[in-house]
Amino acid sequence: MTIATFSDLLQEARQQAKPQRLLFVFVHAELPDFPDAEQRRRFEQGEGGVLVPVVCVDKSIDELSSMAALVEESRRTGFEWDLVFAAAMDDPADDADVERQLQRMTESLQMGNITSFIAFDHQGDAVNVG
Repeated sequence: MTIATFSDLLQEARQQAKPQRLLFVFVHAELPDFPDAEQRRRFEQGEGGVLVPVVCVDKSIDELSSMAALVEESRRTGFEWDLVFAAAMDDPADDADVERQLQRMTESLQMGNITSFIAFDHQGDAVNVG
């Protein structure tokens, strides 16, 4: 199944044989340190920049109803974000496993390794970040 929307992600996760835990890292796009003129121009046009993780959270499928609900919950954190990256894992018995996976995910995103994750915008549409 191609996941084009947040709803597709939820549907796919619900169809898995084992209960799933969804991992989310919310990121904010910023100019890199000491940007050149081209980087600045592209950033002002909504392209480029660096993705800075601002919040991460995990949710079971039962805790999620829609992207709108996730966006509303994220607003209560007070952090601004541009994209949310998502991943899924079998729901472990130990929450420490979830924390380790969220940490790995955050570190991967900080290093620019985004290919293992799906990015969504505020409307719940998958975004090709490349």
